[in-house]
Amino acid sequence: MGPGARPADAAAAARQRRDILAGLRQGGLIAALVLAALFPFLGGALWRHPAPAAAQRVAAAPAASPLVRRLDFGDVRAPRDVTQVAAWAVREADNGDRAFAIVDKRRARVYVFAAGGRLLGTSPVLLGYAVGDFSVTGIGHKAIDDIRPQERTTPAGRFESTPGRNSLGHEVVWVDYEAAVSMHRVRVTDPRERRLERLATPSAADKRISWGCINVPVAFFDQIVWPQLGHGRGVVYVLPETRALTAFFPAAAPAVLAQAIPRRGNSAKP
Repeated sequence: MGPGARPADAAAAARQRRDILAGLRQGGLIAALVLAALFPFLGGALWRHPAPAAAQRVAAAPAASPLVRRLDFGDVRAPRDVTQVAAWAVREADNGDRAFAIVDKRRARVYVFAAGGRLLGTSPVLLGYAVGDFSVTGIGHKAIDDIRPQERTTPAGRFESTPGRNSLGHEVVWVDYEAAVSMHRVRVTDPRERRLERLATPSAADKRISWGCINVPVAFFDQIVWPQLGHGRGVVYVLPETRALTAFFPAAAPAVLAQAIPRRGNSAKP
């Protein structure tokens, strides 16, 4: 006890110091509890250092490779009118960046190409019963029973195709939606039509049986047609059978065949 201090004053001062220390300890304990409660939410932000600016940049997406256009029939010997239209489409980029198909009605075959011009496959198809290059006006709104035999044509021309489903829910590639003409798997709805047998014969005449749609063998549709034309827009070129090729494809001149890849041959001298 210092000189001049009274015992009562000294005791009061001691109690005051004890109260202050107790308050500090209690306040520290409360602060520690608050920090412990908030740490799961703020702890990471308190200790985490900001990422360097370079690490925050998003890498630029690589530029898409340009589409290489080159007509390639591989080992397939296609008829002249088919190669003319294919070469024109590839040369003029008429199909854009989309896969395309050529339907040869005279020989009842379809050729499916990748966007750049490489032939992916060819197959026999069934076509409209009637010979003709135009659809009857309003035929897409007619009931099947109201369509006369001479109206069952597969129209010729250039068509922007779209994938979809028909009224039965089946997958189809719409060729001419307004005329209800599509490319789809062959369906045996009437055994008397012998559609599967017709596909197997070499005769083009045997393949005229549909109501206008392009019937494709199931395996070819699943493996070639749908993967190429079933996931977005495409282009389908249907060649005429009663009119000249240039009536529908005036720019498909024979000179464009020079872009086709030469067929392999032997090197023997004459």
